[in-house]
Amino acid sequence: MKRVIVDYAKLTKDILDLLIEKYPDGYDYNDVISFKNSKGETVKAVEVKTEDTFYLVKISSRLEQTMEDYSDDESSFDEIEY
Repeated sequence: MKRVIVDYAKLTKDILDLLIEKYPDGYDYNDVISFKNSKGETVKAVEVKTEDTFYLVKISSRLEQTMEDYSDDESSFDEIEY
């Protein structure tokens, strides 16, 4: 199974759908996973899974607002292209 760490800036509509499905009322303290990245910094994230990928989505105030806005109106989300 592939493991991917996703930052707010790289969220896709598919990952956001998974987040809303798993955490329809938002996530709480018990849902948060903390780990150290390669730079030794503590990162907090929530997890979602597909059949072949395990995503850790980094937590930020922007993520919380995006989830709330998206659950109210899916057309409000614009994917960021790189």
